[in-house]
Amino acid sequence: MSQPDMSELLKRAQEMQQRMAELQRDLARRTTEGSAGGGMVTAVATGELRILEIRIEPELISSGDQAMLQDLIAAAANAALANAQRMVQEEMQKAAGPLQMLQGQS
Repeated sequence: MSQPDMSELLKRAQEMQQRMAELQRDLARRTTEGSAGGGMVTAVATGELRILEIRIEPELISSGDQAMLQDLIAAAANAALANAQRMVQEEMQKAAGPLQMLQGQS
């Protein structure tokens, strides 16, 4: 089996780097949600793992149970971030497929 052409490897690495940068930009624009309390609290997270929004049902606020509200907000935010992390990981694995094939050629 012949040795890979270094200029071709460099070209492929640069293409992969560009695809990964595009993927990161795309993921930054994508959102995912997590909820708690049967949907009473919903958090929206971005692919950059930032909380973008928290939505709370009005009846939960009017209940006056501050401790429960705090717990539900934390649970919803954690669920949204976990979903965002999963989304990022899945997309990165898809993008890494061509890289793994490239490594198999050496």
